[in-house]
Amino acid sequence: MKDRPTTTPPSPEEFRTLLLRHKLKATAQRMAVHSAMLDLRHATAEDVATRLAEKGTVRIATASIYNILSQMALLGIYAHRLGRGGKLVFDVIPSAHIHLYDTVSNTWTDIEDGELMGMVFSRLGKRRFRGYRVDGIDISILCHPSQYKKK
Repeated sequence: MKDRPTTTPPSPEEFRTLLLRHKLKATAQRMAVHSAMLDLRHATAEDVATRLAEKGTVRIATASIYNILSQMALLGIYAHRLGRGGKLVFDVIPSAHIHLYDTVSNTWTDIEDGELMGMVFSRLGKRRFRGYRVDGIDISILCHPSQYKKK
């Protein structure tokens, strides 16, 4: 997956191939969860359950959705991070990239800036911190809307 552009999620075909590579079946439930994740890009299991209910394509319990999302994160197909309230938010793009985190709506937006990520990795990627080993770099820029939409 490292050869894919940073902010491009795996297509359904790529997702199916990734599942097979990990000796998993491309079940209707896994494919439906991935389809919802392609729509949402960053989501909790509850967000995915809501999207699947709206589409009405497959019935799946929220706990099962959580298990699928967690499995995909453990395999490196998705990423995850803690959201507000300690809920896990899954990211359909597992590679390092920059996020704008809207502190009002608690949502993430992907930012593509390969030059900045290159500078960050070159500066911090090999840096040693006494007593710690760097596992990865995750950049979230905290922000809020500059203008509120009138209803």
